[in-house]
Amino acid sequence: MKIGVFALQGAFIEHERAFAALGAETTEIRRKEHFTGGLDGIVLPGGESTVQGKLLREEGLLSPVKDAILNGLPVFGTCAGLILLARELSNDPNVYFGCMDVTVKRNAYGRQLGSFRADLNFAGERLPAVFIRAPYIERAGAGVEILAETGGKIVAARQNHMLATAFHPELTDDLRVHAYFLRLIRGEA
Repeated sequence: MKIGVFALQGAFIEHERAFAALGAETTEIRRKEHFTGGLDGIVLPGGESTVQGKLLREEGLLSPVKDAILNGLPVFGTCAGLILLARELSNDPNVYFGCMDVTVKRNAYGRQLGSFRADLNFAGERLPAVFIRAPYIERAGAGVEILAETGGKIVAARQNHMLATAFHPELTDDLRVHAYFLRLIRGEA
């Protein structure tokens, strides 16, 4: 299985290590010419969504990646990746891919000092989660499955072939969220 990890900015190396530990091949995507066929799924890592959105536009990646997602390419967005996937941001006029029927609040828990760890139930399994300047989902559309909540806020969801988390599973030693994405690609989740 081959996973394209967007390496424009953010925690992409940690995602590569997690998928490698699960036996999946990864390739970094930095430019339009790196986004070629042969990918089974893509990862939009955490980082700064505004910077990532700007780089996606500058590199000519925004439209082809959006088209690929809309045509069924499995995608996993963490933190900033959730923001990039959201159809609407409640506190920001920007929309990037806009593929997932969710409304997201950016930096919902505050600045860097508002970062925290929590144990939560993700798709029925208890696991650790790291939140760094994290967003959360304020509204999930009818076709969106809520996979995790903490403090009454939605922090993980799935819509068809799209998986998004407000937290950073790549920053823990627990590989279950990455394994879930691989199962989603195989049609087993």
